[in-house]
Amino acid sequence: MALHPDASKQKRWLELIGRWQQQSQLTIREFCERHQVSEASFFSWRRVLRQRGLLDEPAAPKAAKSTPQSPAFVKLTPVGPEPTAASAVELVLGDRRVLRVRPGFDAELLLELVRLLEEPSC
Repeated sequence: MALHPDASKQKRWLELIGRWQQQSQLTIREFCERHQVSEASFFSWRRVLRQRGLLDEPAAPKAAKSTPQSPAFVKLTPVGPEPTAASAVELVLGDRRVLRVRPGFDAELLLELVRLLEEPSC
């Protein structure tokens, strides 16, 4: 009896997940949509392949979109000249979007805008 009767599936998933790790700049969701596979299968096979010692842990996890359930805090370190009072702040959001905020912008409105922009689309 074979140790892993799913050898052809294992080979396919090993190739797919390896391609995602090494070459893709996509999120897991985007990658799965492009390759027409379910996210559940992706995560399941990634776990199985790691348990079998066939898949290395990634050096650094891909950035995940922050959600209200998982707030993300990032320490900001200014680079370059000291900002002036009239300087704008740029927020880099998911999907390669940048939001530039000028001084005097309402903080509550900014928070609402970021939440709307980061909500998963239907």
